[in-house]
Amino acid sequence: MPLHAHLLALETELHGPSARGNRQRLMQLLDETFCEFGASGRVWSRAQVIAALPDEPPAQRSVSDFRLRLLADGVALVTYRCRTVVDGQAPRESLRSSSWRHDGSAWRLVFHQGTPVAGQVGG
Repeated sequence: MPLHAHLLALETELHGPSARGNRQRLMQLLDETFCEFGASGRVWSRAQVIAALPDEPPAQRSVSDFRLRLLADGVALVTYRCRTVVDGQAPRESLRSSSWRHDGSAWRLVFHQGTPVAGQVGG
């Protein structure tokens, strides 16, 4: 599978309930050094994300404008737009960026940032 498609599949998996509710899968996907700058402005550690995701309300997320940049051998930056709908509320849009590193056996997420799209109510 081409790297662009592979990393898109991993990002999409992380948006879905099968990964978000599965501690073991999250531990496989998130690097031990993982850090997130959330759209809320909060900084999240790997342990905090793994503890919090199973309790999140279900949401529908869709990814568009997915782009890949190789920063070095085995290091990739992806950027995209994410549309999120929670409990029938108005859709929220965010700009996302993720840094992935290949550890010799698999790609692992090292860093993620979500930024609300300008002009949204409450964003």
